[in-house]
Amino acid sequence: MRKWATGIIVAITLVLTSCENTSFRSSVPVYPVRVIIDTRVGAFVHFQPTVLNSHIVVNRNGFFMDGKYVLPVTAVDAWGYGGVVAYVGLNGYCAFDLACPYCAGRGSCHPCEVSEPFAVCPFCGEEYDLGSGLAMPQHGISHETLRPLNIFSSDGKLTITQRQ
Repeated sequence: MRKWATGIIVAITLVLTSCENTSFRSSVPVYPVRVIIDTRVGAFVHFQPTVLNSHIVVNRNGFFMDGKYVLPVTAVDAWGYGGVVAYVGLNGYCAFDLACPYCAGRGSCHPCEVSEPFAVCPFCGEEYDLGSGLAMPQHGISHETLRPLNIFSSDGKLTITQRQ
């Protein structure tokens, strides 16, 4: 009985110590994110989970949708390091910081531009697939996805925040 108990303690210790420092750390710095999109009003009524590949970009200039800015950013909004994209992919709504992780890892912020279904870095040329809901790099230049953000849908409002 003692050998069995000792074996379990050793196994638990090995499992717990082997998990140390395995969490993913993005090259994109953590900046505050707080965006609320009310899909019941104005230009946002068409931003529904059934409209695949539609997106809204939010940055210091406001909400960019359908090729134009539709609303300014309010004083309480925060848009991350390189701007925020809310996207309707195969699995519904998803959101990402638009800063290119490859460029951020080299000390500069180059926000990606959205060209459905990709976010494309204008500096290094990497494309991130937004349609999958994962923002995976497509050309192997970057080895990281875009930084994912939390997006919650409740009563027609989308709330985007930073993941902890």
